[in-house]
Amino acid sequence: MIYSLKGTIVELNSDSLAIETGNIGYEVLISRSEGLSVGQEITIYTHEVITEDDHYLVGFLSKLEKEAFKSLIQVKGIGPKTAITALGGTTADELFKAVQSNNTAYLKRLPGIGPKAAAQIILDLKGKLVESDSKGNPQQYEDVRLALKEMGFKVKAIDDALASINEPGADNPTIIRLALKKLRSNK
Repeated sequence: MIYSLKGTIVELNSDSLAIETGNIGYEVLISRSEGLSVGQEITIYTHEVITEDDHYLVGFLSKLEKEAFKSLIQVKGIGPKTAITALGGTTADELFKAVQSNNTAYLKRLPGIGPKAAAQIILDLKGKLVESDSKGNPQQYEDVRLALKEMGFKVKAIDDALASINEPGADNPTIIRLALKKLRSNK
């Protein structure tokens, strides 16, 4: 297992990079390439994926992002390529906050993650990534969504507002207040 690579970026694409370490170059899939440039010296933490049909490295700029990836691939129905794509739309901290606060609206906004996958992420990772004493419940954001819908807001606007709120341990009135603030500022 390759834990990390330290070297120079010799090629950079939107979803991968080539890093040269000594006389060997490795192609590594990455979640995002912003802030990276050819010629840059980096240390990248890796996870090796070996399947019946494929063999590749996935790389991360931090150990926390690597842990987020490893957690995601433990979720039923989430493979390595879906996990790396999803991480391209968030940070590890925001992912962990969304899981802790049961925010399926936020998770559904991630590339490659639909409603079923978002619910499965919450189900499989709740309590494993974060303290399990949060006040939230799996239906919390859905309850808030329904309440805002009854107030006359459009579903898309509600989903956009809820997707931007990650407040672990917040109660429904707090989430509604934050959502209303966002909904009113978007008018």
